[in-house]
Amino acid sequence: VEAMTMASRIVVMKDGFIQQVDSPANLYERPANLFVAGFIGSPQMNFINALVEERGSGELYLLFGNNVIQLPEPKAKRLAAGGYIDKTVVLGIRPENIHVDEMHLSQMEHSVVSADVEVVEMLGSETLLYVTVNGVKNNVVAKVNPRFRTIVGDKIKMALDPNRIHIFDKETEQTIIN
Repeated sequence: VEAMTMASRIVVMKDGFIQQVDSPANLYERPANLFVAGFIGSPQMNFINALVEERGSGELYLLFGNNVIQLPEPKAKRLAAGGYIDKTVVLGIRPENIHVDEMHLSQMEHSVVSADVEVVEMLGSETLLYVTVNGVKNNVVAKVNPRFRTIVGDKIKMALDPNRIHIFDKETEQTIIN
């Protein structure tokens, strides 16, 4: 945390090897790989294995569990060009890029998922929701407005901002798309 607030450039290392050297903003917004993405930020980025599927005329979707998210055209083109159609990738999304308010749910209708609330952590200026996304084993953390009211056991809808989704190669763990 101190390095993120005081430094103009940071070196992120793992097992003695440099993973990325960059500004704090770039480490957060454009991580080089899964390790950097999970290392920078609190709570850390959510990671979900997803299948890339083509439907229609070049539209690409990420499928995980019972959920389907349509990718914006620029991200879809990069995945297709990289040969990722019909392959499993790792979807990354930061907690603050998951929305529960009606405005985002209607604006991002192609990226809405169902979730079961497991834990509600009210922190004053924000609330952290720990949820299980329909059909996905690992928990997802969403950072939401403290005025959003829910309790453990509720079923809620959440929109994953498709423009803020990161995609990583499942094998190499390197970033494909930020």
